[in-house]
Amino acid sequence: MNNIVSIQPSEKLEAPSRPGEWGIKDIEAALSRPLPKSYLQYKPIGGTHISYIPWHRVNQVLSKYAPGWQGRVTSTVQIGDELVLTYSITIPTADGNVTREATGSEKLDCGSYGETAANAESQAFRRCCARFGLGLYLYRK
Repeated sequence: MNNIVSIQPSEKLEAPSRPGEWGIKDIEAALSRPLPKSYLQYKPIGGTHISYIPWHRVNQVLSKYAPGWQGRVTSTVQIGDELVLTYSITIPTADGNVTREATGSEKLDCGSYGETAANAESQAFRRCCARFGLGLYLYRK
C-alpha cells in the first residue's frame, strides 16, 4: 500500500527532486502559476500584441516541475496547405503516468520565421503543456 500524503505546492520544496514525487494536482498547480515576465515574448496579432511563452522556456519550466516528462510527435498530416502535427506529453506522477495531447499547425509555405514542421511542433508542444496548466493565465484577460 502506498502512503502518499498530498501536500499543497506552497508547503513543498520549490520543485520535486525526482520523477513521480508529486501528484498531478500538485504539478498542475505549480505549472499554473504566473511566470516571470522575462520568460515571455510578444508578437503582433491584428492591432495588438499578445504575450506567449517560447518553447524553450516551456521546456525549462516543465523540466523543473515535472521531472522525467517525455514528449513525442504522434502524428503528422497535411490538410490542404497546412501541416498538422499532434504532440503527446507523459508526466510521471505519484498518481501514475499522465498523458495529454494537442495539435499545432503551420502553412506549408509559412513565410514566417522558422520552418514549417518546427513551427507546428512548437505550437503543439506549447498547447500540450497548456493542457497541464502552463501559461493558461495568459488567456484570462
